[in-house]
Amino acid sequence: MTFPVRIGVQLQPQHAPEYSLIRDAVKRAEDIGVDIAFNWDHFYPLSGEPDGAHFECWTMLAAWAEQTERIEFGPLVACNSYRNPDLLADMARTVDHISGGRVILGIGSGWFERDYDEYGFEFGTKGSRLDALGESLPRIESRMAQLNPQPTRKIPVLIGGGGERKTLRHVANHADIWHSFVDVETYRRKSAILAEHCAAAGRDPSTIERSAELKVDGDVDDLLRFGDEITAEGVSLLTLAVSGPDYDLSTVERLVKWRDERLG
Repeated sequence: MTFPVRIGVQLQPQHAPEYSLIRDAVKRAEDIGVDIAFNWDHFYPLSGEPDGAHFECWTMLAAWAEQTERIEFGPLVACNSYRNPDLLADMARTVDHISGGRVILGIGSGWFERDYDEYGFEFGTKGSRLDALGESLPRIESRMAQLNPQPTRKIPVLIGGGGERKTLRHVANHADIWHSFVDVETYRRKSAILAEHCAAAGRDPSTIERSAELKVDGDVDDLLRFGDEITAEGVSLLTLAVSGPDYDLSTVERLVKWRDERLG
């Protein structure tokens, strides 16, 4: 399968003292032509002032479902540990209906220990959290099949991470989109490992959309060159993160223009 190049923006729900700043950022993202808006599933900021302003993931997504008209949206990514998987399936199905079929269920095993400690979740180990994710994914699928009414579409499942033994196996068995944090060489290697897991699962790896995070380490031209390189390897969804309170989308706007020039 060939997927069209798409641009995502992760509107990190941190350091916005008023929710109106995030609401405005979502509107601006949709207006400039972004394909997908993501938030994240944490309870405290991951950068800057550690006790700064922060908002919760899924209640925010329900608001985005009503606010937006065209873009897809979802968490990048929901932490499997924070919600019963059957409940998470029901939440995603409900937001799917509110939005008319535009939610993406991004999910991962979790890693930010402060969230766990402050909110009373068992942190465990990296391995135990990945095992728990593997147990939850079939439960999410089963609950989706039982819900009444059914989701408006097969809600795309995005799994984030690059663990070669467990995470990529979960991707092969359950994901519609694989999100990674990689350079080109690392992507090639992990994509080959994913193909091996897909072969074991009897799945065509080309049916999994590939997604990558963009980092602004140099100038925007460097970012666009990386976009050219990674999309040549088969990645089609490129996402740039921006933080509050200003939510500067100028680089995202350049990415949208780059996408449109590629589409011709």
